[in-house]
Amino acid sequence: MDIDINKYIEIRKALHRNPELKYEEFDTAKLVAEHLTDLGYEVTTGIGKTGVKAVLYTNRPGPTIAFRADLDALPILELNEFEHKSQNTGKMHACGHDGHTASLLCAAESLVANKEAYCGNIVIIMQPAEEGGAGAKAMIDDGVLENPRVDKIFGYHNRPGFKQGLVFVKSGSAMGGNTSISVEITGKGGHAAMPHLTHDPIVAGASFVTQVQTVVSRKLSPLNAAAVTVSEFHSGQGHNVIGSKAQLSLSVRSDTKETDELLVREIEKTLKCVCEQFNCTYEFTILLSIPALVNHRQETTDVIEACQYSFDKNNLLEIDYMPTMGAEDFSFYLLERPGCYFFIGNGEDSAYLHNPHYDFNDENIAVARQVYMGVAQFYLGRDQ
Repeated sequence: MDIDINKYIEIRKALHRNPELKYEEFDTAKLVAEHLTDLGYEVTTGIGKTGVKAVLYTNRPGPTIAFRADLDALPILELNEFEHKSQNTGKMHACGHDGHTASLLCAAESLVANKEAYCGNIVIIMQPAEEGGAGAKAMIDDGVLENPRVDKIFGYHNRPGFKQGLVFVKSGSAMGGNTSISVEITGKGGHAAMPHLTHDPIVAGASFVTQVQTVVSRKLSPLNAAAVTVSEFHSGQGHNVIGSKAQLSLSVRSDTKETDELLVREIEKTLKCVCEQFNCTYEFTILLSIPALVNHRQETTDVIEACQYSFDKNNLLEIDYMPTMGAEDFSFYLLERPGCYFFIGNGEDSAYLHNPHYDFNDENIAVARQVYMGVAQFYLGRDQ
């Protein structure tokens, strides 16, 4: 199958030059929609605000499988100096979504070219707002998994620190859940020289920051994985003033829904006890909750089996540990349909994700395309 990979490398670089943040991916969505329309897909735009859905019908009975890529960039100032660096100051494709999108567009062309070999349907999902916007849920709420009804769903993420081109999978919990929490502690302000007349929210907040670290170490089984990070702490009005409020932000990472529920419950309990000790009150608000990504056993095994004929066995791997506690809202799809989110190594020397020096490894466009083709043949092949 003669596909010009270089064309998709150029598309990837064009996307990298023009990064757009969550729910602002208008130019990216336009490029994607036009390309898929030209390939012959039935395209719908505006799903989940800026998402794109494209369907390839074979007009032969069979299952419907979906492939998903993410469109959005991050609010990071890029420090790379190569030709395709970001032209939008303060915005950067620092997680490889430009590469994920280009990979799926490349696969989409190959899937069309191989259409006569399939029975069933293929749905291409180009999703906005993976970075903290729950774009997957927004697309699900807009019906992206219906008409036609998706039976199984697949996607991938590049992984710095792993050999370039290595395809690996993890059954069960494969990425962490992420619950973002906002805390406001209210006390009684006053003069810095008379702290005994105040209820100091900074002291209460500092005590909370220290004590909340014991939630993981003393409330959670060591057989589970979790992390609680206090990422922001703002308070005070001047060097000689004790303010009346303190604002904190927390990022809670977990390996399962049950772990997340336990952590959130114990964090609020810790906050309540601290505030009672210092005569303060509090507000505890969950801003966003992305569930842990849990791959389905059968579909995870299927990905490896689907790839065994087109990949060297040394480039296929099933692991038994979580490769990251980073969150990924593909988890929402896996709550609705069976599927697998697989990984492809971005290179052992690659800068890490969300790093201002990161760049996607363009050699993985062809790798991801081959995985998607293998999965399509496995489930939809007429010779199955």
